[in-house]
Amino acid sequence: MASHGQGVAAASLNRTALLATVHCLTGCAIGEVLGMVIATALGWGNAASIALAIALAFFFGYSLTLVPLLRAGIPFRRALSLALASDTLSITTMEVVDNAFILLVPGAMAAGLADSLFWASLVASLAIAFVATFPVNRWLIARGKGHAVVHLAHGH
Repeated sequence: MASHGQGVAAASLNRTALLATVHCLTGCAIGEVLGMVIATALGWGNAASIALAIALAFFFGYSLTLVPLLRAGIPFRRALSLALASDTLSITTMEVVDNAFILLVPGAMAAGLADSLFWASLVASLAIAFVATFPVNRWLIARGKGHAVVHLAHGH
């Protein structure tokens, strides 16, 4: 029976980590796409493009956690603290992997919005970042950190 209980716990942990990683991917993808589109449209260089994309990824990533906490009646300072605690390592991992991949793809940073290379490398980078971030979220949640902290605040 203990084996079955451990299997259910592992499945629950994996599911929670998967949902946390999808949550992180959503915020990062919104920020990355918006940042790259804005920077590319404005003709910004690589450093400015990456900086804007990362800043927006963190903004949207934290916002996707912060807004529901505020709607649940959690005071702003506490909600912000929870968002920072639950998302920082996850977003950081996703952004490092995502941007490293984009920088490694020849021509990706020079590709325009109409180029398939721009979109293909962006999609591939986010997919690879998702795979790299899942074990980070799983590790955090297993230790009562990351999105486990947010779930406790919601009373789940």
